[in-house]
Amino acid sequence: MNKPWTRIFFLLPAIAFFLLLSLTPASAEPVALPTISMGLEGSNNPQDVSVSLQVLFLLTILSLAPAILILTTSFTRIVVVLSFMRSALSTQQMPPNQLLVGLALFLTFFIMMPTWSQVNQDALQPYLNGKITQEEAFRKAQEPIRVFMFKQTREKDLALFVKLAQIERPKTYRDIPTYVLIPAFAISELKTAFQIGFMIFIPFIVIDMIVASALMSMGMMMLPPMMISLPFKLLLFVMVDGWHLIVRSLVMSFQ
Repeated sequence: MNKPWTRIFFLLPAIAFFLLLSLTPASAEPVALPTISMGLEGSNNPQDVSVSLQVLFLLTILSLAPAILILTTSFTRIVVVLSFMRSALSTQQMPPNQLLVGLALFLTFFIMMPTWSQVNQDALQPYLNGKITQEEAFRKAQEPIRVFMFKQTREKDLALFVKLAQIERPKTYRDIPTYVLIPAFAISELKTAFQIGFMIFIPFIVIDMIVASALMSMGMMMLPPMMISLPFKLLLFVMVDGWHLIVRSLVMSFQ
């Protein structure tokens, strides 16, 4: 998508480079780096206190950004399924954790892009242009994300947390608070990921059983069956184009 903010993001390194060249003297003298100082000072202006509280709130939100990304997007299901796939293949640390997390992160960006584009269009851009207030932008930004989570959350899990929260029985989805929706969405994602992981394990368990039975029938008790079954698992995974099937199943499960 050729969104304006996307183009700006990719142009930032070039802009910074040209600014650095324009600010550097012709004599190639060392460039003075700016310093940042932070401190606490008293203030009698209530507006200054309000701005300080807003900055503190923003920093708190940024520190919680990883948890928000994990628990309100498709990341949980994807990373759990990929971990199950590696365990089923018995390849130990191959692919490594960094690769699995990176793949899960970019698949999350791919799946969540329509939702985030709607947030950018309905909330972020109007707020940056001064058309709506901060509270209204926050409310509009929640709506697309809540719609996405409601589509993937089971009613049984929603009913559980509504009961645990001891709130009045909601009549519509709008009556369900976000703090109730997020944990319900998280356990629904875990259940779905475990169901997909179970289906992934079945063919590889069959290979393990066949190899173990063959080794026992030949009296090769000291030879680890895992060592013999691993090449057959990798061969099966490559022949059926396992990465294509798993990624396709993951993406289709959110539609």
